Amino acid sequence: MKYFTIGIVAAGAVIMITNIVRYINFLRTTHDVLSSGSPRDRFRKYLALVLLVFFLIGYIGIAVISKPDMLMAQILFWGSVFVMIVLTLMFGLLETAKKNSIDIAEVLVGVIDARDPNLNGHSLHVQAITMLFYEYLPNAIKKDINPVSLEYAALMHDVGKLGVPESILNKPDKLDESEWEVMRAHPKVGVKILHPLKNFASISDWILYHHERADGNGYYHVKMDEIPLAARIIAIADTYSAITMKRAYKEACTHEEAIKIIKEVAGTQLDKDLVDIFLTIPKNELENCRPEKVEIDHSE
Repeated sequence: MKYFTIGIVAAGAVIMITNIVRYINFLRTTHDVLSSGSPRDRFRKYLALVLLVFFLIGYIGIAVISKPDMLMAQILFWGSVFVMIVLTLMFGLLETAKKNSIDIAEVLVGVIDARDPNLNGHSLHVQAITMLFYEYLPNAIKKDINPVSLEYAALMHDVGKLGVPESILNKPDKLDESEWEVMRAHPKVGVKILHPLKNFASISDWILYHHERADGNGYYHVKMDEIPLAARIIAIADTYSAITMKRAYKEACTHEEAIKIIKEVAGTQLDKDLVDIFLTIPKNELENCRPEKVEIDHSE
């Protein structure tokens, strides 16, 4: 009976170790625009980790130092099971909240895009291409970019066009310099629109600089090494989408034509190293990102 009791306590300790590992992984992967929270929230998250470790030390102490009876062993065991269930429910609810949030954001952005027949579906297209591109990035690059934050930045990259008059958005002719000045301001307007959402501060530069160029001749003349990596990724997705989607003033280009143009501007407009990775994505996968075919996986 003694060894059976110790075995139950040990099993509880193993479950608690698993709980701690899962929770640490949760902390490691939730630094995104939805989960990062306020400083107080982050303090509570790490306090919970301390309590879990303290609980584990209690298991080990009871198993090694004291002589637990069957009742105490079962309390400890089922306590660890209870923590496992709570963590599982919490992780599941968070993933559901993320999915619902981005679904709502997609609808809102779709309404924004609908103001301009030239943009209708563009933001969703860029979002889908960006997340496909993310899957092809080397792990060394992936680790520096949170996929949830990247998806939101790609989806919201043109939200600032809410501040651009429809007369400019829908103009079939070439924009004059004053109109271009208004158009070039849309990334700043987008950041201003998202400013009340404090968690979005971490991706504001990704949205602000998505029109910057590798040669420094972008909207705000930001140098290559100052352009956030995520903004450079979105810029490639945005370029591919702009080339391959039909506009009132031009027909849609083919995949082959888009790739040719992207190769030509690699190193001047776009990050050449990232373009090289983008070119490894199969044609059919990129074409499946077209708005009428977009079905985005929110499992990240």
